[in-house]
Amino acid sequence: MSIKIMADSASDLTKDYFSKYDMEMVSLTVHLDDTDYEDGINITPKNVFDAMRNGKTPKTSQVSPHTFKNIFTEYARSKQTLIYLAFSSELSGTYQTAKMMEAEVKEEFPEADIHVIDTKCASIGYGLVVLNAAKMAIDGKSKDEIIEDAKNRALHMEHIFTVDDLEYLKRGGRVSKTAAFVGSLLNIKPILHVEQGKLIPLEKMRGSKKVLGRMLEILEERGGNFENQVIGISHGDDLERAEKLAEMIKEKYGTKEFVIEYVGSAIGAHAGPGTLSLFFLNKSFK
Repeated sequence: MSIKIMADSASDLTKDYFSKYDMEMVSLTVHLDDTDYEDGINITPKNVFDAMRNGKTPKTSQVSPHTFKNIFTEYARSKQTLIYLAFSSELSGTYQTAKMMEAEVKEEFPEADIHVIDTKCASIGYGLVVLNAAKMAIDGKSKDEIIEDAKNRALHMEHIFTVDDLEYLKRGGRVSKTAAFVGSLLNIKPILHVEQGKLIPLEKMRGSKKVLGRMLEILEERGGNFENQVIGISHGDDLERAEKLAEMIKEKYGTKEFVIEYVGSAIGAHAGPGTLSLFFLNKSFK
């Protein structure tokens, strides 16, 4: 029986990817206007970004224990292998909930072939790990091969991103009120990255024009073999800027394949409109 790959909506992969590669998806919840929405199902990133531009503050919550228990039980009963590659445990409680439900289901079904992996990744960086695992499953690779590759790929996935307005990070507790106020006055654009699953400020740039060039420099400093890897870019309702970044990379490094998508509703609710993120494998990936 085939191996099924599962991911959550924080991978920022659209439903088309899940359908094309026959993957299972679970959704984080977005709370907006007193209504709960399923990320990637019945709310679009643009809905969220437009609401934020109008002064609203969407909230998010992790995948429910009930959802995980139902899915894990289904796969346990059918004796099918399930590999769930999860959103970073440092950014959501979803992984921990999944692990609890995995243990609970395996008490009833000790032979259940269910594996829950913390990718420590987010957005399309996480999505690229998931897509590669799905392709390996389709190609008939073994469970151990898929898990080993996913862990290795996730460990070496770089996340470099910037936000358009520090106010959204302030609301999420990522920067202080003073930093957000001063940053807005001085047109400061922060560049951040993900380190061991956490969002870490890297440096600050004055003005948005310099940011793309600096992201390209960081790409060169940290990465390699750009012609033969898929580069990921996600954007907060700014496709033009995302495509410009892709074109700069293509011209300089000859990269052939990109995955360019919206920052999804759940992650976008914290990062805000104008976010731009770049994902690639670093030099130490083998």
